[in-house]
Amino acid sequence: MKNLLAAFCLCLFSTIGLTQERPDMAPFFAASLLDAAGKPVAMSTYKGKPLVVNFWARWCPPCRAEIPELNEFSKQHAGKITVLGIGIEDDPAAVKAFAADFPIRYPVFLSGPNGPQMMQMLGNPRAGLPFTLFVDRHGRVVGQKLGLLRKNDLEAAAPLLLAR
Repeated sequence: MKNLLAAFCLCLFSTIGLTQERPDMAPFFAASLLDAAGKPVAMSTYKGKPLVVNFWARWCPPCRAEIPELNEFSKQHAGKITVLGIGIEDDPAAVKAFAADFPIRYPVFLSGPNGPQMMQMLGNPRAGLPFTLFVDRHGRVVGQKLGLLRKNDLEAAAPLLLAR
């Protein structure tokens, strides 16, 4: 059983990747971001919950491509794992219009002009997109993915996010 668990973890981290030094999520949870209606929301609202934090932009084709997978994952894990979309955007109206064309069924926030710096602080030094963090209920980053997120990435992360 231990060998099976070790093989699973090796496979998971070769796909998702865990940074040598785990990013500190404290600045994220201290931030207040605008929702798609332009209202500020404290990210501390999500502290203590397993999270998939996905950074995206309207102009990013891979970001658009992963929305259906994130929608499905959010639906399958409703009440257990929360998916958050952080748009590297500063115009709530544009994001609202985008969400009408590409239905996003999980909470979406706008990073404003500080989005690239936020991603850099969270382990993405070049601020590339899409960028996803997997954060457990203790606020620890248990995995991250730079680039297109696929169903198997989400499925591999789920047990880590749900671990006590």
